Amino acid sequence: QVQLVESGGGLVQAGDSLRLSCAASGRTFGSYTMGWFRQAPGKEREFVSAIKWPGNITYYSDSIKGRFTISEDNAKNTLYLQMNSLKPEDTGVYYCARSRRWNTAAAIQDEYDYWGQGTQVTVSS
Repeated sequence: QVQLVESGGGLVQAGDSLRLSCAASGRTFGSYTMGWFRQAPGKEREFVSAIKWPGNITYYSDSIKGRFTISEDNAKNTLYLQMNSLKPEDTGVYYCARSRRWNTAAAIQDEYDYWGQGTQVTVSS
């Protein structure tokens, strides 16, 4: 089992930055895929970004490419999402997720085995 806890969300203005963190605990060894998803009010949850370890191969949705950066600190078992130039349409609950598989479709929610509880990001215009 793996437990995931997100933090770092908040209320910011358009153009501001935030860094989300996702601390993993439990059976965290081995290769994996970790991702960030978000759910805006009244919308379905969507893929934001993912990273595979080993290899640090990264994936981004078109809507955030160039503004968000995913990274991880293996020593701390922590996943990050640096979000710059935030827009009101980035508002939503951000979830981190972890798959036990490396060779998986990073953008597909069903490929992930563990989910955090989410952290709210609100961007005002």
